[in-house]
Amino acid sequence: MADRELTTLLTRLKSTPTLPYAETTSLLSRAKLLLLKLNALTPSPTTPPNLLTLARDIYEQGALGSIRARDAAAFTRYVAQLRPFYELQRYSPNNKDGGERNKITGLYLLLLLTQGLYAEFHSELEALSGEGGLDEVEGDRYLGYPIRLERWLMEGSYDRVWKAMKRGEVPCEEFGVFSEILTSQIRSEIASSSERAYPSLPLASTKSLLFLDSEGAVVEFARARGWTVRDGTIYFPDTSGTSAAGETAEKEKELSLMVIENTLGPYYF
Repeated sequence: MADRELTTLLTRLKSTPTLPYAETTSLLSRAKLLLLKLNALTPSPTTPPNLLTLARDIYEQGALGSIRARDAAAFTRYVAQLRPFYELQRYSPNNKDGGERNKITGLYLLLLLTQGLYAEFHSELEALSGEGGLDEVEGDRYLGYPIRLERWLMEGSYDRVWKAMKRGEVPCEEFGVFSEILTSQIRSEIASSSERAYPSLPLASTKSLLFLDSEGAVVEFARARGWTVRDGTIYFPDTSGTSAAGETAEKEKELSLMVIENTLGPYYF
């Protein structure tokens, strides 16, 4: 009886992803109480396979609902709850249903990326590569996306990251949630590089550089950063005193110039 109700709840969660988050949370709470009653809240080798799958699917819907609601803490908790299910099913020779594992894991990699947790990102990636090889992981629709973004971010190829987010290359709706966060981070990094690399830049170049839609948006961004806008030019504050003198400052400038050229191309200057 309880497992039938669980199936009904799961069907509702899957068929109506646009439910208000409060309602989704309420349905998930009911589902967890039923799992507790069935002794399937956490998996074990003696848990019947049908209950294992039901419980895993419930937690996956919770994870996806949390991402849509931009509740990173709840999503991280669901990922932790899903790990033992994935591990148990990984070693089950009779189980061919991987559920939404790659989608959830890809979203988790993207979350780590947006939080700047690069060590954790690479630990996750190393574990995945140990299972099926890096080529197989990178070839996956959901796992390959955050891997490519991370590589381009490390290269300073922000234009490639931007295009990947804008060209409809996002694997699914939930991945698009992170686009705004990544865009904000990229703008901040490019802005810092611009301040280190140049005393000033034309307003039009800065618009392209920061992936902004209008010069008015550039002016608004500039004021928030404490930049001066005058006669169609952005003037950056003098940051030379904020770095160690000499060689370190010169290296920082070279790296910043590389970031700007990667983004705009040398023909802009």
